[in-house]
Amino acid sequence: MKSKVTVVGAGNVGATTAQRIFEKGHSDVVLIDVVEGIPQGKALDILESGPIVKSDATIIGSNSYEESKDSDIVVITAGVARKPGMSRDDLLITNMNIVGSVTESVILHSKNPIIIVVSNPLDAMVQHCYEKSSLPKERVVGMAGILDTGRFRTFLSSELNVSVNNIDAYVLGGHGDSMVPLLKATTVGGVPVEDLIEKDRLEQIVQRTRDG
Repeated sequence: MKSKVTVVGAGNVGATTAQRIFEKGHSDVVLIDVVEGIPQGKALDILESGPIVKSDATIIGSNSYEESKDSDIVVITAGVARKPGMSRDDLLITNMNIVGSVTESVILHSKNPIIIVVSNPLDAMVQHCYEKSSLPKERVVGMAGILDTGRFRTFLSSELNVSVNNIDAYVLGGHGDSMVPLLKATTVGGVPVEDLIEKDRLEQIVQRTRDG
């Protein structure tokens, strides 16, 4: 029996997340959004790719949280996206209301899911979701470090014109200005990155990673 994953928010991040989960074939997927027709259409497109990607999972789109009933995992991507010149923190009040409402709706239909928060500003949204859900702390997590690390490795790869597979790097801390790329632990083919890139340029790459 497959597990059940609900993705809330059918925008670019949510739809892509739903597609990747569907392609793995291990979980049936529910894609939820408040805009009528959007999750249904995107879910149908993803479902029809099943024979091509060799996935026999199911995916449905809905505007109702009733379809999320008994989900094992819920991924929250819903929220307002940043516009040019905005920081993640500029989204705080608006997205706090959205994430809070989503969390209440999710918990109404799934009693003990793992919730993965993607909405920005991430750290604040994770805490808000945790408080609203009343779930144990280990069941509410945020998607940050792996994305930030991936971005950092990608930017270093472009700078040095090497494969990302040759870069070892780790980014810790919050998803924003408080993130900390571990430069001393970052290597390219075993060579410390600080030996390959000038300090000022490296700081620019770090800042680009923080800005997302």
